[in-house]
Amino acid sequence: MKSAQKLQQENAKLRAEIKQQSKVYEQTLKDKNTYIQNLEAALIDLKKYRFGSSSEKQNNAQTALFNEAEVLTETKAKKAKVKKKKSGKRKPLPKTLEREDKVYKPEQTTCPHDGAKLIYAGEEVSEQLKFIPAHIKVIRHIRHKLACPQCKQHIATAPKPADPIPKSIASPELLSYITVSKYADGLPLYRLSQMFKRLDISISRTNMADWMIRCSTLIQPLVNLLEDKLFDKPFIHMDETTVQVLKEPGKKPSSKSYMWVRRGQDIILFDYSSSRSTKAAEKIIKGYAKTLITDGYGVYDTLTNKQLGCWAHARRYFIKVLDNGEHAGARKMVELIAELYQIEKQIKDDPPDKKKISRQDKSKPILAKIKALNDEQLIGCAPKSIFGKALGYLHNQWPKLIGYIENGHYPIDNNPAENAIRPFVVGRKNWLFANTQKGAKASANLYGLIETVKAHGLNPEKYLTEIYRQLPNAKTVEQIEQLLPENIQLD
Repeated sequence: MKSAQKLQQENAKLRAEIKQQSKVYEQTLKDKNTYIQNLEAALIDLKKYRFGSSSEKQNNAQTALFNEAEVLTETKAKKAKVKKKKSGKRKPLPKTLEREDKVYKPEQTTCPHDGAKLIYAGEEVSEQLKFIPAHIKVIRHIRHKLACPQCKQHIATAPKPADPIPKSIASPELLSYITVSKYADGLPLYRLSQMFKRLDISISRTNMADWMIRCSTLIQPLVNLLEDKLFDKPFIHMDETTVQVLKEPGKKPSSKSYMWVRRGQDIILFDYSSSRSTKAAEKIIKGYAKTLITDGYGVYDTLTNKQLGCWAHARRYFIKVLDNGEHAGARKMVELIAELYQIEKQIKDDPPDKKKISRQDKSKPILAKIKALNDEQLIGCAPKSIFGKALGYLHNQWPKLIGYIENGHYPIDNNPAENAIRPFVVGRKNWLFANTQKGAKASANLYGLIETVKAHGLNPEKYLTEIYRQLPNAKTVEQIEQLLPENIQLD
């Protein structure tokens, strides 16, 4: 028989094994629950991406939108008031539009009561918009020749201004229309080709694609000047999104390439790259040593000494938690971040020095609350859960997220870059892919110039018409500089 001491040792060993197995089982169960929650969150995101609006517009449970907050939630019980839709008069049609009058006179000319002749007593005027379909016409360039009647050898031919695309039927106006239709309005070239056919004009998709590449080459001097000005900016926003390029050396047609955006206030530039690597980012930013504002993607960390984070991204992680159900910690975070944005709304028109003081006095205490709450919630939270990922992002990005209060010029988020890249993302849904690397690079140039023109408040079609007309004849840097959006004079 076993001794009592040996039995006790075996029992203790057995209890230790059971305890260890129980811990392993509990951890496995916890990991599986976290995995299920992440799958559910991914499914919700997929459904909203496929069928619905973005979560930030859709989630009624949140207290305020990060950059559209109308009220500051001071208590949990306080609800945002629903604004009644204002009724009012229709906005008048622009006075600059051409008017065509249609006059209607009463058939009755005498009074039915006493037979007196009716006299003019005023008029009622109402207006409608008339749409006139696109009008196509042919411009004939007639160059007169003069010949010497005596020697009969010398002939002088009148010069003609250089064309944007030599020996092409495309005028500056046509090229501008195609460029804006594709890169500002997101119309694929094959649809434009069909539209021209309805006007009895045959312009193939291949021809238009070639024209766009050549227009991109034409505007390269302008893009170079804009890049020089961009690198003088005190800070640059940067972001990236995917693009599919079918004919890319060494890659499958289905593989991902990238379109990067750099924005410095009113200058927006796009750059195509076959990868999302640090090397690709370094090539694009080219040693820019000032402040870079990003969404926290790791490759940016080595690009500059000073980097700011994005509170919109931080908030988005907690919104995703709320999309999967009520969560007190996530809700409190959203409320606190909304307070930061409310302060930004209040001081948006203040000068930088005053804005910095307000941030130090008002935003800094709120940031301290957010940090304390994040540190508290991190304890015991599964890192791989959707709430754990939100807390982890905030913790890892914290030094970058709080940097904006140090300077009144700095923005609170990277939304300007996201807003700049959105037209490309919308257009991508229509045209789906680029055929070649050359086409992708051309798109980058044209997208950037159009977005910069829009940021300056100019009409893209009018601007492009003018530069397509003048650039081929510009011979000096000074002449090209006069065609920059900030300098050009448009009728």
